[in-house]
Amino acid sequence: MGSYRIDFEHPNHIYFMGIGGISMSGLAEILLKEGFRISGSDAKESSFTDRLSALGATVVYGQRSENITDDIDCVVYTAAIHPDNPEYRTAMEKQIPMLTRAKLLGQMMRRYRRSIAVSGTHGKTTTTSMLSHILVKAGTDPTISVGGVLPLIGGNIRVGGNDTFLLEACEYTNSFLSFSPTMEIILNVEADHLDFFKDIDDIRSSFHRFVERLPEDGTVIIDSRIRAYRELVRDFPGRVVTVGTKGADIYAEELLYDEYGHPSFVPVAFGEALSRVQLAVPGEHNIFNALAAIAAGLELGLPAARIREGLQDFRGTVRRFEKKGELNGATIIDDYAHHPQEIEATLRAAEHYPHRELWCVFQPHTYSRTRALLPEFGRALELSDHVLLADIYAARETDTLGVSAADVERAINADTPGKALYLSSFEEIERYLMEKLSPGDLCITMGAGDIYRVGEELLQKSKK
Repeated sequence: MGSYRIDFEHPNHIYFMGIGGISMSGLAEILLKEGFRISGSDAKESSFTDRLSALGATVVYGQRSENITDDIDCVVYTAAIHPDNPEYRTAMEKQIPMLTRAKLLGQMMRRYRRSIAVSGTHGKTTTTSMLSHILVKAGTDPTISVGGVLPLIGGNIRVGGNDTFLLEACEYTNSFLSFSPTMEIILNVEADHLDFFKDIDDIRSSFHRFVERLPEDGTVIIDSRIRAYRELVRDFPGRVVTVGTKGADIYAEELLYDEYGHPSFVPVAFGEALSRVQLAVPGEHNIFNALAAIAAGLELGLPAARIREGLQDFRGTVRRFEKKGELNGATIIDDYAHHPQEIEATLRAAEHYPHRELWCVFQPHTYSRTRALLPEFGRALELSDHVLLADIYAARETDTLGVSAADVERAINADTPGKALYLSSFEEIERYLMEKLSPGDLCITMGAGDIYRVGEELLQKSKK
């Protein structure tokens, strides 16, 4: 059943298990606009399911065996779906063809003349969004699938023409090895998703196989700061473009920061200095994200002026250093960072943002990541003046590893006693912040779970 191929010339009935996920909803929307009959299930109603319903999809809430009807031609599912799921089990019993989300995406990519896959342990959503702005500004009419909400396209998906497909490519469960890109961007390769990968060498091997997915005349854009990056592109006969620090094919010089930590820089591409680029998002890490987007634009033959204008128009995505509001003179920011390198990048960006004291309200994401990277979490979070820790967001895992947010608290306080405090509920965190935050402070809620609710609740309380 895994060999089923979608016939885009003869649309039929496709059922999505978990249709409200940010990636699944986007794929469902593309197929809807291609004339397919789309139905699916999810745990609860959301803005994504509401949008799909408005476009004509049939969405049911709760995953039950009776949802899998005989008129379904193919079932699409994600890595989060297990064989004991009632819908999965029923589809197998009925012998309905099934596709993973990644395999469906791989089939879609083959319909486009050029497909660009943005990969890396972190920075994917921002870089994909930056390149989205560039492609739209250049008038290429791209189809876009991004792992976040991008205001430019009013969500996470844009259905354009059949020339260019831009997507965010995640390495988790090796899903990106089902893709068929003509261009790849590799931003970084770090230890993460250790509930699936054995170690960093296993992750590096996966990225090497990802490069092997490219055609011989394809292009890979890779950050030269990745350890031994040449190993990842070895034996690839196509074009390799490096971005990074001086010595790479494309790098930045003459860095400046405005009062909100937004950098500007002069890109140097293959020895030629281009016009200065001003970003509207903070942090040095976004310079390197922008360099990757610039490299892609240049390789696609886009005018340098359109590339610069696209970058300057980009003002971030939801949950990436997103300003939520002000509470009694303190600024509330929300950020998706959940890996130590992402945390460090976000907190260093905050150093350039005007503030009196910096508060980080961090929710660790998954037990496996917390346990594997505990010392790194401690060192990254020490960059904040004050750290409040919420319980670990389990996501797909169960608590079998004997690790907790209190361990992160101890890791931080071992070096800087009293800096970190673990509180067992969002309500306790909110009460503590209401009491302690002062005018001029900067408070960042941080994590890939639901920690954003803390900032939203605080701002709601301030209106009462």
